Amino acid sequence: MSTARIRIGLHGATGRMGLRLIQLVAEDPRVELAAAIDREKLGEDAGVVAGVVALGVPIRGLDAAADSRLDVLIDFSHHSATAGVAEACRRAKVALVVGTTGLGDDANAALRAAAADVAVLASPNTSRAVNLLFKLVGQAAAGMGPEADVEIVERHHRLKKDAPSGTALRLAEMVTAATAAGPLVHGRSGQVGERPRGEIGMHAVRAGDCPGEHTVVLALGGDTLELTHRALNRDGFARGAIDAAVFLAGKPPGSYAMADVLESSP
Repeated sequence: MSTARIRIGLHGATGRMGLRLIQLVAEDPRVELAAAIDREKLGEDAGVVAGVVALGVPIRGLDAAADSRLDVLIDFSHHSATAGVAEACRRAKVALVVGTTGLGDDANAALRAAAADVAVLASPNTSRAVNLLFKLVGQAAAGMGPEADVEIVERHHRLKKDAPSGTALRLAEMVTAATAAGPLVHGRSGQVGERPRGEIGMHAVRAGDCPGEHTVVLALGGDTLELTHRALNRDGFARGAIDAAVFLAGKPPGSYAMADVLESSP
């Protein structure tokens, strides 16, 4: 059995998630950082920028994503760059993990195209705990039934640019898949009348430096069930992305999900 470490490239290396990923990759014996990609701090050592030892990996531009010596590229950047990253990985035959949120039609189409040639895993949240929350919310919605009122409240730091979060939208998808509930209602104001049966309330809070909090409320007459995940820092997302990269390395082309990563765990 090979003991060679998986060679990881990281797109978005100087962002908040990117810096933490560099630190955690440097500690993980399963993987090694082979490429650090960003538009800032070009030429600087990624390890030094992240506050760990020098890794001998300079920060480079997007051309580094097309390095066929990489096993997997992890993308935590901006949704406007995802289509280009997907195409670069497709050409270089490099597997791709995408944790970037706010993806539009062009990015999603590029990911589908890339999955014809390489393994692709795109998730609005790479935390193992959050992906268990997705599963639990689907089960809870099915168990509570279509009569339950469903409200989703998400809270993030003041710098987050998209709202609602990709995680909140995925939670709504899990409810809809279980009960056919909908539509989404983003906040309420004024004389909106009685709450109609079936709608899913969505509420986005932006304050301080909260890395992420999601609560799903399922209420019937007489009792209420609430399921909550709170991120204390970014480590859950970063460690989950590394686990996803380890899972994806060597996989055949296709689209994968964090559920596949959880199911593959011993």
